[in-house]
Amino acid sequence: MRWALPAQRNTLDAWVVRGLALLARQQVLAVDGLHHVRAAHDPFILAVNHSTRTESLLVPALLILHRGERLIHFFADWNFRLIPGIGLIYRRAQTITVTRKSAKPAFLNALKPFYMAPPCALERARQQLANGNSVGIFPEGTVNRDSGRLLLGHRGAAYLSLTTRTPVIPAGIRFPGAQGRIDDHAHMEVSIGAPLAPPRIHGRRPSRAELRGWHAVVMNEIGRLSGKLWTHVGDRR
Repeated sequence: MRWALPAQRNTLDAWVVRGLALLARQQVLAVDGLHHVRAAHDPFILAVNHSTRTESLLVPALLILHRGERLIHFFADWNFRLIPGIGLIYRRAQTITVTRKSAKPAFLNALKPFYMAPPCALERARQQLANGNSVGIFPEGTVNRDSGRLLLGHRGAAYLSLTTRTPVIPAGIRFPGAQGRIDDHAHMEVSIGAPLAPPRIHGRRPSRAELRGWHAVVMNEIGRLSGKLWTHVGDRR
């Protein structure tokens, strides 16, 4: 609670980060590889597996605290911004809003247009990287409670990396002792890997094969760090 947060001039934001980090101490047993996400290494794309709802608040808060509260701009689904308290945290954290999914219950979709102002999420992420800021992505795109396997995942992180020449820092969240379905309150360990430098592409945009290959590299490394298996079976064409 006494840590200095030199990157943050707003007292409210500083206490929000400290409060979430204090909550994280109850669930996050260890974080390895913090030196890979120091602010001196910005910009980068942090790519993490996604197994619980709570980790999307607790893990970013811990990372931001250790970075002196220099933000990592995480992608977040628009419907979470409708939740009192969570919406405030996401606004203060300057998350990049993704509007791909529908809300539950369905009548809340009437509010979706208010969160669809251009530019799109990928373009906002590109702007953050161009400005020297780092972004965070959960490539699986949804909560995956399977303790043994990763989802196929979306290729947004790989695409951003290839088109902006930005390194990907893979991270894996493990759940010691978890078997089968992972619970929101399960204890977790975070392992942050070394940066992955993107290969050069042959055009302005990556070919389908280049994108698929780089996505596979990123997901396999997340799988190694999280202790989960990733497979390209059923890969999109």
